Amino acid sequence: MLENEDIQHILLTRTPALTGRYEFLSFRNAAGGRAWLSAIREKAQSAAEVMASVEKDKRWVTVAFTWNGLRALGVDEGSLAAFPEEFKQGMVARAEMLGDTGENHPDNWVGGLASPDLHAIAILFARDAAERDRCQIEHDKLVAQCQGVEVLSTLDLEATPPFDYAHDHFGYRDRLSQPVIEGTGEVPTPGTGAPLKPGEFILGYPDEDGPPANLPQPEILSRNGSYMAYRHLQEHVGRFRDFLREHGKTREEQELIAAKLMGRWRSGAPLALCPFHDSPEIGADPRQNNAFLFKQDDSIGYKTPCGSHIRRMNPRDADVAGVVRIHRMIRRGTSYGAPLPNGVLEDDGVDRGLMFAFVGAHLGRQFEFVQSEWMNSASFFGGSHAKDPIAGANAGDGTFDIPKRPIRTRRQGLPRFVVTRGGEYCFLPGLKAIRYLASLGDAG
Repeated sequence: MLENEDIQHILLTRTPALTGRYEFLSFRNAAGGRAWLSAIREKAQSAAEVMASVEKDKRWVTVAFTWNGLRALGVDEGSLAAFPEEFKQGMVARAEMLGDTGENHPDNWVGGLASPDLHAIAILFARDAAERDRCQIEHDKLVAQCQGVEVLSTLDLEATPPFDYAHDHFGYRDRLSQPVIEGTGEVPTPGTGAPLKPGEFILGYPDEDGPPANLPQPEILSRNGSYMAYRHLQEHVGRFRDFLREHGKTREEQELIAAKLMGRWRSGAPLALCPFHDSPEIGADPRQNNAFLFKQDDSIGYKTPCGSHIRRMNPRDADVAGVVRIHRMIRRGTSYGAPLPNGVLEDDGVDRGLMFAFVGAHLGRQFEFVQSEWMNSASFFGGSHAKDPIAGANAGDGTFDIPKRPIRTRRQGLPRFVVTRGGEYCFLPGLKAIRYLASLGDAG
């Protein structure tokens, strides 16, 4: 039985937010950090609370901590040493393996996100800008009252219009494929796959390999927590549009190329079901838009190219299908920045993109494996000896093969459409753990 009353809501729920804010904080002394946490813990909601009140709530708060942040709060060295190596090292130290080179290199990250002084992230989701601004004012007052707490940077979130469904700045429908967690009561939609053991995503429960093991102690610190790989991803929409225009003579050809790169039409309709023409009705239907396999239905990739984004992110029934299950992640993405106007083919200098949070209990075999072996590996299952065409670490020399009869088409010169502008590994504690962290040092 999942302890929903102790699990932070971001792990199990999606909120109807149209805006929000990320705040990146540093604790210059432990007492100030704990004072901030004591106040913010009353704002952070559990999954149970959000499930019960989501229709009337106007804001939803999540808090997460870096390894350096846990140390800054006063967690003892024994507990700190028990956390996974990936988390202890942090994302900057693992940049090359993650493909964060060139434009993506941490030297180019913004907002202090490559600094060891980044200790905590407060994530606010809000129904509207007025509620976001009200919460910002409240938080500014709180920070001012907590000695040694500093806001390194912030970034406001904005849903991309039109607001009838979630989509990114490239125009692709989002939030289509998520794993289902055993014990939540959620029924998988066709193509989603069987529910995964809760320990794949939440600490303290059995995972696909068996009972929980090697968790940081005391148990109150780790139980019902998880890890978050946070990524600030800048989308170069002008580059993307220019690439489509260069390789497609007509609007129809350009849309087909966009669909081949992603594996879906921008409406969300999968090429596996709609290989020649878009179908917004299928794209919007959760009973249909994931109801497909790859190896069984399209092993060569005539419909969905083997190197396309969705095939790399979830190979489904690939030859190593049993292993695919242990690499699944919860994804929480929200756009930021004003959209590039329709018809504009050059980037206008406005910063726009996605704030992405990949959540799971195993940073190494989930986020890092997918990033290095599926997204940026040239030897991806049956792929085209290239990298992910949408989010991979291409640098103007990327290639993408589109299988066709009698001969394939190769698109060359893929630039980097998505650039990492910041990132870090964070721990998402349960609500009891938040109270525990806030009380450290009370005995003294």
